[in-house]
Amino acid sequence: MTKRIVLLGATGSIGVQTADIIREHHEEFKLVGFSAGKNMDITRQFIKEFGPEIVCVQRQEDAAALKAEYPKTAFVFGGDGLIETATFDADVLVNAVIGSVGLEPTLEAIKLGRIIAIANKETLVTAGHLVMDSAKQYGAAVLPVDSEHSALFQALNGEKRDQASRLILTASGGSFRDRTRADLENVTVQDALNHPNWSMGSKITIDSATMINKGLEVIEAHILFDFAYEDIDVLLHRESIIHSMVEFQDTSVIAQLGTPDMRVPIQYALSYPDRLPRPSAKRLNLAEIGKLHFQAMDYERFRALKLAFEAGKAGGTMTTVLNAANEQAVAMFLNEQIKFLQIEEMIERAMDEHQIILSPDLETILHVDSETRKSVENMVK
Repeated sequence: MTKRIVLLGATGSIGVQTADIIREHHEEFKLVGFSAGKNMDITRQFIKEFGPEIVCVQRQEDAAALKAEYPKTAFVFGGDGLIETATFDADVLVNAVIGSVGLEPTLEAIKLGRIIAIANKETLVTAGHLVMDSAKQYGAAVLPVDSEHSALFQALNGEKRDQASRLILTASGGSFRDRTRADLENVTVQDALNHPNWSMGSKITIDSATMINKGLEVIEAHILFDFAYEDIDVLLHRESIIHSMVEFQDTSVIAQLGTPDMRVPIQYALSYPDRLPRPSAKRLNLAEIGKLHFQAMDYERFRALKLAFEAGKAGGTMTTVLNAANEQAVAMFLNEQIKFLQIEEMIERAMDEHQIILSPDLETILHVDSETRKSVENMVK
């Protein structure tokens, strides 16, 4: 039976690669709806190719223009449109939007018992307890799309969770892994966007350079797999071949390996519990690679990763603050309003100023998110 797919964030890096999988396996998957932001070129291309039933864009005027061109498709816009698209008649919701904007649409889709393929780590970092509690309540499956969490999910598959003792997330180190903190004083946006291993969007590439991305993934791993932060480690691994590992109580370690290609974990989330062939993909050739390198994580060098562990252990709204402060600071760095090292300075300041609210509801989370962004913006003013 063909799975009906709704894709939030279709024009981003994960969205475009998800479309590749749907294109390659058009008998297994049908793209029935997507959200597209402001990129009208890719939006039109996807409408022509996939013939979706519903499309959400950011601006009302774009929705009106597209409706005139494609009268058979329903067009919606803005936050309400995103929720309408997320809850459209489908089997799987792929959440690939950037930032906490993906939270409310995901929670609404969960209420319908959908399979949620989640590539939007900010949703889990901002309100992970709401997402997982809701998924349990409504019988929705939350499947990871991030390569690291997909690796952990695969390594834990078929194992007894209570016999797993440690999660080990690998990190490439990002574009600045060989530079000291002193070297980072005057790096440019272009320097930061030059990732050594992965092809990703600008926000996630900056997050990789600061290593906050790995911090968000640590929080996400804690939420998805219910491991204490003391039992989650991060290991620097330059080649991005081992995507993550699970250590068991008998000291066995199960690792998931593969070439650095996001289409693999995307396809696994869409096809789970089955695996589909990928005839066009490059196979892993360890003899060709020859060596794999590992080193312990330096938490003083990568301060943002240390802050993420602190936020996770503090709990409550602190992870919301971590994420919102980071999103705002990264946007300001990309606009060349602040320097690279100021990103983590602003995150730390926002965390220091915050009074934690434990077990927050959705309204509280959205309020804290909004206030944190304003606070970070005012730090420059």
